[in-house]
Amino acid sequence: MRGLSSVPSYVVMQPTTLCNLDCAYCYLPFRAADRRMPVGVAEAVAETVNHWASTARFSVVWHGGEPLAAGREQLAALMAPFAPGVEHHVQTNATLIDDTWCEFFVAHRMRVSVSVDGPRERNGERVTRAGQPAYDRIVRGVAALRRHGLPFSALAVVNDPSPGRATELYDYFLDLGCEVLGVNIEETEGVNIRANAHDAAAVTGFWAELVSAWRRDPRIHLREVEWSLRYAGAVLDGTADALLPGRLDPIPTVAYDGSVVVLSPELAGFTDPRYGDFTSGNVLTTPLHTILAGADRTAWVGEFVDGVEACRASCPYFGFCGGGHAANRYFELGRFDGTETEHCRNSKIRLLEGVLEHARDHQSPGA
Repeated sequence: MRGLSSVPSYVVMQPTTLCNLDCAYCYLPFRAADRRMPVGVAEAVAETVNHWASTARFSVVWHGGEPLAAGREQLAALMAPFAPGVEHHVQTNATLIDDTWCEFFVAHRMRVSVSVDGPRERNGERVTRAGQPAYDRIVRGVAALRRHGLPFSALAVVNDPSPGRATELYDYFLDLGCEVLGVNIEETEGVNIRANAHDAAAVTGFWAELVSAWRRDPRIHLREVEWSLRYAGAVLDGTADALLPGRLDPIPTVAYDGSVVVLSPELAGFTDPRYGDFTSGNVLTTPLHTILAGADRTAWVGEFVDGVEACRASCPYFGFCGGGHAANRYFELGRFDGTETEHCRNSKIRLLEGVLEHARDHQSPGA
């Protein structure tokens, strides 16, 4: 991977900065403010996205804040400029989902991913703005999805990768009924400055235990584990070099005001004396495809690419992770050209080691 691709695999859109929850580990800086995206921003993005979608599958991911806090009328207006072939996804805390929202998802063929951290006792940090537990509202929203027969994915944040946690987590999501599960060990980024260092053996054991739980009943697509197994298989058959793209996916995030941040949605809304506001342009003045064509000239992006090359030269796990994420480097190291971070250790290195540990422990005799 050298430099940024001019065409992303998807675009992230921020219909509002507002979130109705106040989760302790949230990275968003303006989640108490209701700054809504004007339809003109969506129209500008759609001009480029519709062209991309005419030749290949393409997705728009609605991400906040809490996207549903924008309301159905506003969200429908923002989606309207996009061509019928564009796939729409929403990442939601599910607290606002009811029968009417489910009808909206069906009408707009919208794919839903729900943020929930496991059983009730594991959701203590997912609270309302009044500080009250949000869990009951989350599961009511999930129940509405199931009542309407809508498939959904789930995303869980783990802040305590201790023994037994992975099995509990997986069993919970089996019962919840999601089709795909993503697992994130809590990250230090944005306004969340809590440390994310954990004992190496504990984190490796967490991932190994998660693999064991999944293999006993693999009804759920387990995002991190399946990617790890795909990589391990490619290493064994000599095709691992083909897994990473030739150029970095820019993953453009279009903020409510039309400003575009590449590589890491978590950087949107932040400023730095050295890097400014991290944006590479604004779709209200410059077409998205033009912004992306020149994004690698953004000062901090060049520094990040240097960091990726440093990872390539120094880290045996590079073929698996591809150099990590820009926001994790910045918020942990204060710059973009560093290499290993706690996020790398928790969610890349120890993930792969956990998968391999499981494989070693379950080898057949004589293998």
